[in-house]
Amino acid sequence: MRNFGKIVVLICCFLTIPLASATQTPSPAPAKKPATAAAKAPAAKAPAKASAFDPALLQPATLRSKAPAEYEVKFVTTAGDFTVKVTRAWAPNGADRFYNLVRHHFYDGAAFFRVLPGFMAQFGLSAYPEVSKVWETATIKDDPIVQSNHRGFLSFATAGPNTRTTQVFINYGNNEALDKSGFAAFAVVSDGMETVDKLYNGYGEGAPDGHGPSQDLIGNRGRAYLEKSFPKLDTIRSATLVHAAASTLPAK
Repeated sequence: MRNFGKIVVLICCFLTIPLASATQTPSPAPAKKPATAAAKAPAAKAPAKASAFDPALLQPATLRSKAPAEYEVKFVTTAGDFTVKVTRAWAPNGADRFYNLVRHHFYDGAAFFRVLPGFMAQFGLSAYPEVSKVWETATIKDDPIVQSNHRGFLSFATAGPNTRTTQVFINYGNNEALDKSGFAAFAVVSDGMETVDKLYNGYGEGAPDGHGPSQDLIGNRGRAYLEKSFPKLDTIRSATLVHAAASTLPAK
């Protein structure tokens, strides 16, 4: 089984900018002093309810429709709503993959499991282990860099060349250094960036480098693992296409 822990946003060590390592894993904002014993602990957020997944998701090879030149996706989350606009010309392979995943509700019920202030918010592991398993090796080829990783832009996470599958991140900062590592932006948050800014980030970097969720365990156990061990994570109630005609043409 693929090591989910390797599917992370990385900045290669050969970058010459002096703050490369800091950008890779930015320091979280100073933590507030813990509340006294008498203080009431904040209530955990109610988890997003997800219906049974679309059976078509178990056959990645069949989900190859070509995306429209432009389309929008509305995310309804436990933190609020936001919309992203996808431009296929920026990254055709990434735009097509995202389009097919959204059409079949892959992201419904998924968590924002890696949220690093000033850097990015990452999502894209299915709430269902059986779905995650079949997408582990459903990779797509890299796209040339056309659009930079500025604040609000979305790119697929990767474990190396030509390894993109389902994981996506939203840039919080202007992360142009990621361009040199092959992260091709394919979309931008067109409405609701304030919602993205308030996604829960209290767990920090994921395991094994931090105390946040393990991508391996998300892949193997799904939402049950997150609800038990990381109940405050924000999740996606639904991600749906808007302002886009359905396409049945296979992607080239």
